[in-house]
Amino acid sequence: MEPPQEPYRPYEQVSRRPWVVGVSGASGTPFAASVLRALLTAGEAVDLVISRASRLTLLDETGIAFRDAHWQEDLRRWLARGADGTPDAFEVPAGVADVRHWAAGDLAAGPSSGSYETKGMLIVPASTACVAGVALGLSKDLLQRAASVTLKERRRLVVAVRETPLNGRTLRHLVSLDEAGAVVLPASPAFYAGATHIQDLVDFVAGRVLDAAGVPHKLYRRWEGELGGDRGRG
Repeated sequence: MEPPQEPYRPYEQVSRRPWVVGVSGASGTPFAASVLRALLTAGEAVDLVISRASRLTLLDETGIAFRDAHWQEDLRRWLARGADGTPDAFEVPAGVADVRHWAAGDLAAGPSSGSYETKGMLIVPASTACVAGVALGLSKDLLQRAASVTLKERRRLVVAVRETPLNGRTLRHLVSLDEAGAVVLPASPAFYAGATHIQDLVDFVAGRVLDAAGVPHKLYRRWEGELGGDRGRG
């Protein structure tokens, strides 16, 4: 008597649907760290893509060298660091152990294909070179390719551009991204939430990125319609 055959399963249900977080070479690595901490705290899965240029920026702004062979250790150090440079200012969320890191030069990585399921992509910060590459569909590295895939699959793409001033060509690229369905979110902090520390300003921008992605967070106090309502609060 032949043993019973298992039922045919043409596919297995995918349970992990990450946010792809791309970090480009613009100044503003504390914005990325704040977004990553909040995503992990919210229980979101994260796929991380750090461009080659952003590694130089990260080294310059934090002193942390992001190394392929030791990226987990370097990521933990980065996420623990405060925007003012204080080491171990934050407790690293437990979800960091499940982060997937894809090398920027790996064009065979998961996020390079539309069949790799994600919730969308957040580019924090986005340099003008990154903005141009995504707007023009250049796909010169995994970060740009993943962004192009996000757009073609009609998934949420948030581009936190960090540059000033902006020239006409970059503005046209940003309009193209908006027309393609991306959320263009300049890294512009606000002061009405009662900021008293550089971390408050960083967290405001990170919070607005997460608002655009629809991810809950508690990074800043929201406007409640009361003038001076947050003044003097600790």
